Amino acid sequence: MGRGRGAPGGCRGVRLRSAGVGRQAAGVATLLIVHHTPSPNCRAMLESVVSGATAPEIEGVRVVRRAALAATAVDVLEADGYLLGTPANLGYMSGALKHFFDQVYYPCLDETRGRPFGYYVHGGNDTTGAVRGIEAVTTGLGWQRAAPAVNVTGEPGKADLEACWELGATLAAGLMDD
Repeated sequence: MGRGRGAPGGCRGVRLRSAGVGRQAAGVATLLIVHHTPSPNCRAMLESVVSGATAPEIEGVRVVRRAALAATAVDVLEADGYLLGTPANLGYMSGALKHFFDQVYYPCLDETRGRPFGYYVHGGNDTTGAVRGIEAVTTGLGWQRAAPAVNVTGEPGKADLEACWELGATLAAGLMDD
């Protein structure tokens, strides 16, 4: 994948595959971005993820953004893949993302197994607990990580934001039809 926004030459390095599951009747795949974005650092990471997911080279994928406190089980059931974003708060994922998981876990457990996901985490000095929590819940849901997680401590630098761009582009491109 090219670096930065609007990378020239298309989505290099992105493995394309059919999503198949959860596909809406219109034939358009949906990537659901569920985020808790309380800080400028989290906002910068979210904007980079969205920029990658909506790159012009990615066709046939609808990107839906939901704040973690507003996302519902219906949003999850209607999506073909998921991209999660959270700050690391007090050694764990944000309460908002935890609330999201609490609301959707059982209603979505059987219907969403095997769907692709990715995530990014921002922390002041450590993201370990947040990463462990996300990994535990998504393993329980049976979701399949489709791209390396982006973990950032401190202010995100250029390379961190490029990794977020690639995360968004990889998840979205993975939902494109071959």
